[in-house]
Amino acid sequence: MSRSYDLVLEPDLPPVDFPLPDLPANEDLWIFGYGSLMWRPGFEHLGVKDAQLFGYHRAFCVSSVVHRGTRKKPGLVLGLDKGGSCRGKGILCSAAIREPVIDYLYRREMVTSVYVPKMVRIKIGSTDEMVPALTFVADPAHEQYCGKPAIEDAARIIAEAHGRGGPNRDYLASTLEHLDDFGIADGPLHKIMALIDRMD
Repeated sequence: MSRSYDLVLEPDLPPVDFPLPDLPANEDLWIFGYGSLMWRPGFEHLGVKDAQLFGYHRAFCVSSVVHRGTRKKPGLVLGLDKGGSCRGKGILCSAAIREPVIDYLYRREMVTSVYVPKMVRIKIGSTDEMVPALTFVADPAHEQYCGKPAIEDAARIIAEAHGRGGPNRDYLASTLEHLDDFGIADGPLHKIMALIDRMD
């Protein structure tokens, strides 16, 4: 029996001219989410599991000039930066819709090309199983890459920035709410939020 899948492909997302990853034919694809993909993947999937990526960590390393800031007053959004490890979610995409899902994710994540698609290996659940997965890492050569701001600087930027998607502070608060719901501890993000709360 054929099965239909609905992709949440926003009509204003432009196509991205970037090659597809080299994948084995007819295999389901794991996608590693570390931010909003964890709770809003935007496509039908075969399941979501706890996952860990080694060699990268979640950080406010990307300047936002549209959704959570402006060119005059940039905000900060999350990216995967080199070093350490990151707990997130592995989302299993059916081979039947693998190509359109990848196209959707490219349009969603690579509007300004500050993120780069990369095939990595992630650990699934509490087992030692390692599987290949697609994720999006921050490009340190891109103008929006801002490295690792001091916690005090990150708190000040996030507290003051506002973009098309709303206040930068709301972005951080929503991220922490979902991470806490998933039982994913992220001390640096909580420290930033605590500093912002003390600014009130």
